[in-house]
Amino acid sequence: MLRLTASLTLLLAVSACSQSPSPEPFAYDEARVRADIQELASDRYQGRLPTTEGETLTLAYLEGQFKAMGLEPGNGDSYLQAVPMVRHTTEKASLTVDGETYRYLYDMVLNSFSDQPQLTISQSDVVFVGYGIHAPEYGWNDYAGLDVTGKTVVMLVNDPGFATGEPTLFKGDTMTYYGRWDYKFAEAGRQGAAAALIIHDTKPASYPWLVVQNSWTGTQLGLADVSDPHPLVEGWIKKDAAKRLLAQSGLNLDSLMAEAVKGPMHRTLGVQAEATLTQTIERATSYNVLATLPGTSRAEEQVIYTAHWDHIGSQGDQVYNGAMDNASGLASMLEIARAFVAAPPTKRSVSFLAVTGEEQGLLGSRYYAANPVFPLDRTVGVFNSDSTNIYGPTRDFTVVGLGQSSLEQYLLPALKAQGRELSRESNPGAGGYFRSDHFSFAQKGVPALFAGGGRTALNEEVAAGRAAVMEMMKGCYHNHCDTYRPEWDLRGAMQDIEVYFKAGHTLADDDRWPGFLAGSEFHSLRPAL
Repeated sequence: MLRLTASLTLLLAVSACSQSPSPEPFAYDEARVRADIQELASDRYQGRLPTTEGETLTLAYLEGQFKAMGLEPGNGDSYLQAVPMVRHTTEKASLTVDGETYRYLYDMVLNSFSDQPQLTISQSDVVFVGYGIHAPEYGWNDYAGLDVTGKTVVMLVNDPGFATGEPTLFKGDTMTYYGRWDYKFAEAGRQGAAAALIIHDTKPASYPWLVVQNSWTGTQLGLADVSDPHPLVEGWIKKDAAKRLLAQSGLNLDSLMAEAVKGPMHRTLGVQAEATLTQTIERATSYNVLATLPGTSRAEEQVIYTAHWDHIGSQGDQVYNGAMDNASGLASMLEIARAFVAAPPTKRSVSFLAVTGEEQGLLGSRYYAANPVFPLDRTVGVFNSDSTNIYGPTRDFTVVGLGQSSLEQYLLPALKAQGRELSRESNPGAGGYFRSDHFSFAQKGVPALFAGGGRTALNEEVAAGRAAVMEMMKGCYHNHCDTYRPEWDLRGAMQDIEVYFKAGHTLADDDRWPGFLAGSEFHSLRPAL
């Protein structure tokens, strides 16, 4: 399933000569993993929204588990790293364009990360800015020659390569970071826009409008005391509503989309937007949880396992339990930690970092990467767990963003023993590599993996069960139906836990440093040798 590049083939050949001895077999316990998932995804935890009682309960559970294992506190004498945050809760929002009203929740959602409880944008010229991308390395700038100061910019989701599939345009059907919503909002802020709206389109966004409704409403969290560029107002507009907006200017969205993939473009629409927003603003503190197992001869060097503990809380009577996303990833990390405690000590230290605020924009991992407890230049690699395989054993093991770093080589011996092979994610256009906590480390030059599960069921029986569970979980991403199900087949998850443990154990007992491969945008930060 994997076509190796020449450089990766060489790296794998080298690694085969220097693998550390495997630790004694560990009794991975599926019942224990299920119990962790079931507990963390119960209603008692209120959907694990940061800065709520749900967080307090989650932190206590994780700290209790780490203490019971005998892991040391990772942050001095504490298991906790404080993450200062600001809570923004939109109470009321409105948008009109030349007198036509667009309905909150149904046509659009709006938020603000400003310090103003009430704000108004008036007589703001509306400009369609294609994909809203300024990417010098691709020779692309939708803002070229354009001053959007005080204006409202409207843009397409994802990037031009995804729309065309042309492999020489950006990265073809694999999303680049320029396709991510957080980049687009930040670039609009850097350009001076007063407001920014991304047109939601299910396929290139990789999730339906319901996810926008659930994830971009209610309390939104941001890191305190940082200078992230934001427009005064930012949000999403539903595709049908965007068509209406453009039609007010006599324009057709489909025609503009066809034009936008051909090259950088923008179009002043000749209409003006009026937006109002009322919000409550509160400072609060959330926490990352960090536990460590000191190494022997190279204890200052760290191998880190990450998983985010948060989800999106509750709305009314509905609790968004986040069983798969990400109680399952937490449970996997806890089981890996138990395996390390049971194994002989490694040369390098191994730490376990449960981060806050992933659902709000990788906040906890971003904060850690900017304020590391263990220096990043001594952090050898990161293994991230986000949404464990609940669909049964597979013949392959999916690495999101396959080909980024030589850290991937450490997976191969354990996979070979299981009769499995590496594969790419099924939908690289979803931009999965930029959507979980490993990315915060990659941006700082630390090789970081996000992997698990696979696409090819072990046999026909597993395939049938896989199809049934997939149907059961359909539409549950960031929805209240993401609850623990006893029907989940965790045999594949247990295989993945073993792969992650063995890969990390080899790295922790090694002397080499993985790095980013030549084709990675992070290659210059820590090149693979």
